[in-house]
Amino acid sequence: MLPALTAPLLAKAALPVTAALSYLDAKYLISDDLFLVWPFLTAQLIIKRREREGTINLFYILEEKATSKDAAMRNHPFLVYGNQQWTYKEAYEMVLRYAAWFEKQGVKPMDIVAMDWTNKDTFLWVQFGLWALGATPAFINYNLEGDRLVHCFNVSTAKLLLVDEEVAGVLDNTVTREKLEDGGKRRVMVFDAAKKAEAENTKGYRPDDKYRRWAQLPDAGLLIYTSGTTGMPKPAIVSWQKMLNGSNFAIRWMGLKKEDRFYTSMPLYHSSAMVLGCFQVLQAGCTLVLGHKFSATGTIPELVRTQATIFQYVGETCRYLLASPPQEADRQHKVRIAFGNGMRPDVWGPFKERFNIPVVAEFYAATEGQSGSWNFQSGEFGKGAIGRNGMLTDMILGSKTKLIQLDIDTELPKRDPKTGLCIQCNLGEAGEVIYKVDPENIKATFQGYFGNEKATNSKIIRDVFAKGDAWYRTGDLQRRDPGGLWYFIDRIGDTFRWKSENVSTAEVADVLGESPLVNEVVVYGVGLPNHDGRCGCAAVELTQDADKHTFIKGLEDAVKSLPRYARPVFVRIVPELERTGNNKLVKQSYKEAGVDVEKKEIPEIYWCPKAGEGYKPFDVAALKDIQAGRVKL
Repeated sequence: MLPALTAPLLAKAALPVTAALSYLDAKYLISDDLFLVWPFLTAQLIIKRREREGTINLFYILEEKATSKDAAMRNHPFLVYGNQQWTYKEAYEMVLRYAAWFEKQGVKPMDIVAMDWTNKDTFLWVQFGLWALGATPAFINYNLEGDRLVHCFNVSTAKLLLVDEEVAGVLDNTVTREKLEDGGKRRVMVFDAAKKAEAENTKGYRPDDKYRRWAQLPDAGLLIYTSGTTGMPKPAIVSWQKMLNGSNFAIRWMGLKKEDRFYTSMPLYHSSAMVLGCFQVLQAGCTLVLGHKFSATGTIPELVRTQATIFQYVGETCRYLLASPPQEADRQHKVRIAFGNGMRPDVWGPFKERFNIPVVAEFYAATEGQSGSWNFQSGEFGKGAIGRNGMLTDMILGSKTKLIQLDIDTELPKRDPKTGLCIQCNLGEAGEVIYKVDPENIKATFQGYFGNEKATNSKIIRDVFAKGDAWYRTGDLQRRDPGGLWYFIDRIGDTFRWKSENVSTAEVADVLGESPLVNEVVVYGVGLPNHDGRCGCAAVELTQDADKHTFIKGLEDAVKSLPRYARPVFVRIVPELERTGNNKLVKQSYKEAGVDVEKKEIPEIYWCPKAGEGYKPFDVAALKDIQAGRVKL
């Protein structure tokens, strides 16, 4: 037995060791790295097991939970929507009914079926019902209408478009409907109350495994549309590998438990709510609490009512919540983690403080990308960062993620004139983040855009650090500080983010250019006080004989075919747009001018602060209203 004095002496001797370990952990982010590496490696093992078993289709995960020998698992709530609840067993039975109904509609394995749907329970029954048959859902943004909707249906190659009754008004336009149906070659079906009753009263059955086991890990489990970098929306291939990898990683990184209730009102047609929301819940065996639509004043009471423990946000969501009037429910919820992407640094601290949120779990990723960054932020360190990692992660995974210097004018990577290779950024230096892919088999890690080889190839850059290597270009500027924190800087090129959506300037310019009064137009994003992202601004050169008052009067109607988030808030009328010597339009001076009418002379600028009010002159008084927070766009 040790003498009585030995224990205190050992404890005292251990203090320097503990202090040294704490110092090393703080300096090299060792615990943060273990927090990243263990979930990543575990996810790879799970994926390999499912690949061997032939169970990569996520239908099998629902089935495993619903048919578990553990009655508590079978009867555990899978989905809460409104005042309704479905256990894993009930959800599975519903999916089998939808699968049987879809088979009666002629849906077959390997078919692509387009969905134009809002957040509700039937979104998941339709999706999993299609998966049960081995079909692939294509999620269309329900804000789209007219030619944008037709385009998304066209490029999906689907022969069936299912439209949620709630957004069926997009079919009222006869021309749109005719284009969608393409002379009877394709079907457009409105999923109304009668169709819902029909599907849910169909006798369910489990389609044979052969319906699903044709799929390989790189194959498309979903098509999710993204604006990409230019032009119309493009369907990004969301592979089974990406879905399994992202959701398996995230549940371990966040420490999701069966008792957790994951609340999201973010649109399910986006990968954030679906891949890192619904699928994460499914893998963890916990509960998805689905909100129909985000409400700045209704979300917190909904979190309280549903006893949510995880809250998902995207972009400006948290700023809107912070801007809402304080209410009694602000600190009555049970949320332990706010999880999402796009929270701005100025919102981060005040949001945690007001709503008493212990942890912000911020991530960075792209729908079509194959990697990302993660920041599980508690306390003070790491606020505002989109990722954090140290030496260990760099050793194991760091060779696959790099920052390279960018030529701001050409928006192309800078290359060493001697070697022709790209130049890696120093710590603290902003550059484009890129991810390594296999140059011999790019589609093993980056599947790109469905049916669009040109767009897919445009995201790959070669001869980066060695002749013959290949990397995926994210199109995003980031920087990494010496402390291991990653920060988002901006998107490269024409695409900007507004209302948590990517806006393609080419698409907006195309719509404005359809007016016979417009000669040329350039579209760009401008930053505003108290707003995340950049809102749309268009500089318009009218035709010689055009009447500007007529143009402004009809402007709101002219952009109605665009989703609300893509409609330009500001419009400038300019005598003549700037051009280069080879007649390319120049945007830079317009971007630099922005809409600061107080500091710069910006003649002929108009704005539409609220839908339905039309465009009106924008002046210093209006700018001050925005600066003071009296106007929220």
